[in-house]
Amino acid sequence: MSKTFSGKNVVKALRRTGFVVDHQRGSHIFMHNLERNISVIVPLHREIKKGTLNNIIKKAGLTLDDLKRLL
Repeated sequence: MSKTFSGKNVVKALRRTGFVVDHQRGSHIFMHNLERNISVIVPLHREIKKGTLNNIIKKAGLTLDDLKRLL
């Protein structure tokens, strides 16, 4: 993976796909997609670790290319 993603970037991309912010606890944002009934937790870190990012995009039903395109 050549590009790193911050928590703010991932939240922005997920909002474009229909996710809304449900609530925030500390540095973690809980997002929910009402149409598909999917919940995702995004840490607001400068750089999200590779495994965490892969888990988020897998749960959201996206690919890494989709995420790059949304930003």
